[in-house]
Formats: sequence, structure tokens, C-alpha cells
Amino acid sequence: MDSIKHLVYNYLKELGLTDTLVINLNMLALALLLILLVFIIDFVIRKLLIQAFIQFAKHSKTNFDDLLISNKVPRNVAHIVPLLIALEFVPIVFFDFPAFETFFERALKVFAIVLTLWIVRSLLHTLKDYFKTLPNLKDKPIDSYIQVFMIFVWVVGIFSAIALITRIPFLNFITGLGAASAVIILIFKDTILGFVASIQVSINDMVRIGDWITFEKYGADGDVIEINLATVKVQNFDKTITTIPTYALISDSFKNWRGMTTSDGRRIKRALYIKQSGVKYLSDDDVNRLKNIQLLTSYLESRQADIKNYNTQNDINKELLLNGRNLTNIGVFRKYIDVYLKNHSAINKDMMIMARQLAPTTQGIPMEIYAFSSDKRWENYEYIMSDIFDHLIAALPYFDLEVFELPSGTRFDFIASK
Repeated sequence: MDSIKHLVYNYLKELGLTDTLVINLNMLALALLLILLVFIIDFVIRKLLIQAFIQFAKHSKTNFDDLLISNKVPRNVAHIVPLLIALEFVPIVFFDFPAFETFFERALKVFAIVLTLWIVRSLLHTLKDYFKTLPNLKDKPIDSYIQVFMIFVWVVGIFSAIALITRIPFLNFITGLGAASAVIILIFKDTILGFVASIQVSINDMVRIGDWITFEKYGADGDVIEINLATVKVQNFDKTITTIPTYALISDSFKNWRGMTTSDGRRIKRALYIKQSGVKYLSDDDVNRLKNIQLLTSYLESRQADIKNYNTQNDINKELLLNGRNLTNIGVFRKYIDVYLKNHSAINKDMMIMARQLAPTTQGIPMEIYAFSSDKRWENYEYIMSDIFDHLIAALPYFDLEVFELPSGTRFDFIASK
């Protein structure tokens, strides 16, 4: 060791230089040699380690090693040996300068902490990418879990570095931070809220990656593409990206369409508003005319026979249609909708099918369709629903009914001209 310490010292001394200059030049020469040695060793080990990983990855069946390379794990691990060499030789280089020796030893130990953080981060990113390739974990908020671990590691690393620089034992340093916990909580409020929200979202299975959600408060309506500690990213159907705070998922109300996508059908729930003035009782001639509608033929024959039998047995005066039992055009139309939906090829027959009349409004009588399309894809769903209502709107005149419609400007002009 003494020969290394004075590697240049004796030679410079022979040149007749002063002791102070000789000591400084000796330290500088040793420092340059150490830097050169560290860089060469780092370069060689890094190349060898990366090549070894690449060769191993070529013959491996799993993609985990490929992810290790892409996340620079071998590259970061290669820095360990040069760092250890530097720590070993710093006391030799700065033998005559104790203050410099202490400073550079601490600096290298802080760098060791940072290097450890880099390695852990690379490993966590590798695990994140690998977990995302597993089918069972594709819809889990892996990013949130990784970020939680990474925050914990960073906090420990930063506290360790500060404790090292200030020469305070780590446990004593952590204990002293207890007094500043209120400030820490205030600074990391959003992170803590996001952490708690991520846990609740995961445990309660509220949102998964790939879910279609609607969050009106934030203008989000699309598929969840990312869930991390602080935010949830939603790609809207117009291809824009909406960012939602993770804690908003548990503090506000939103709609998750997963139940629809995993079910056997997509709900159709829409109403026709029928003009009330068109509602009437059906005469025998009206009923006979409507029997030409094939979907209603058997129903009308059966109902007409039952009604006539009832009215006859109870000696009902049918000179006035209001007396006794009667069919109405809106009631027959409701039955037509029901039969039409049950015969429609795109409607799931195993789920609820219903045509119901809601309470009258100022815009007419709502005749609502409640059914489920077999095809849940948005484009096809809209086509099916439009096809159904196209048909029903066109069928209304056959029942002497009309869709309610507010008068247009041209209609007012026509009335005023009279």
C-alpha cells in the first residue's frame, strides 16, 4: 500500500520539488489514475454483463430477461464493482488529505444509495412490464402498486442520504422526523390520497384497465388506459385523453359500463312520445283492418272474441264505444311493439323485453322500449336501435297515431296567414 500511496511521490521528490507541491501532484496523479481505472473497469464490466444477458435472453423462453435488458438492469448493476473499487482506493489517493478523504467517501456512499435506487427502480419497472403481459393481471392497476413501492424506496433512500451527510444515525433521524410529520402529510397530501384511493379501487374492483367509464364531472367518456398512484387516464371516443385524479374515483360518482360489456346484451331504453289527441277506441272495422298486420292477427282475433263474449254476457250497449270493454289503438300499438321486439333477430330473447306506457307529459304519452340488443358493439348497437325506432315511427300511422312534435316556425306562419 505504501508503494501505491507514493507512486509518484518519490519520483517528484528526486526532481527537487517542494514537499507541498510534491504531495499535491502525487494526490492529483493518483486521482487521475483512479478515475481512469474506474472508467475502464466500468466499461468492460458493463459490456460483458450486457452481452451475457443478451445471449442468455436469446436462449430463454421467457421474456422477463428481455425486459431486464430494456429497463437497463444489467447496465445499472455493472456500476457496483467500479463503485466498490473507488471506495477502496479513496483512502489511498487522499492519504495526505484527510478532509478530502472524508468528503469523497461520503459522496461515494451517497452515490451508492442513488445507484441502489436506480437498480431497484429498474427492477420494479421490469416487474411492472412483465406483470402487464400476464393475462390475469392485464386489467389490474399495476402502475399504482409499483409507484407505491417506488415512493417508499425513494423516501428511505433520501432519508438515508441525508442521515449520512449530516452524520446522524438513521434511526435517530427517522425519530426526529416524527415532529415534522404534519408538514410531511401536507406536502404529500395528494400522494397519500392517491395511495389510499388506489388500494380501495383495487380491493373493491371499481375500475380496471380497459373499462369503459363515464365521468361527467371531468368530461370523460371512454376506455381506461392507465391507472397509477395520482391519476387515471381515460381515452375518450374522440381519441382525446382525460386525466382524472385517482381519489376522485372514490369521492365522486361515475358510471362504469363493465357490467354491460360482460353481460349478454346492451340495454335499449328509449321512448316515443305519442300525441294524446290521437288515442281512441277501436271499432270492429278498425280491428278488422289491423288484423292485416301479421304480427297482430292471432292476438286481435283472440282479444276480439274475448271482448265480444264479455260484452254479450253482460248485455253491454255497444252503440257507444265507451261502454264495456274495448281495444284502443295505443294499447294495440303497445302490443305490436312487444311482439315486434320478440321477433327481432338482434334482440336477446333471454333478457327482459318490455314495451311500457309512462305517465303522460306535456310532450305527449311516452311509449318506452326496454330491451337488450345481442350485439354490444357501439356502432352495431346504435344501428339496431335506430332500425327499431325507424320501423316503429313509420308504423304509427297504421294505428292512427302520431309522434308529438312541437310546431315549427313555418307552422306558426301558416296559422297566422289564415
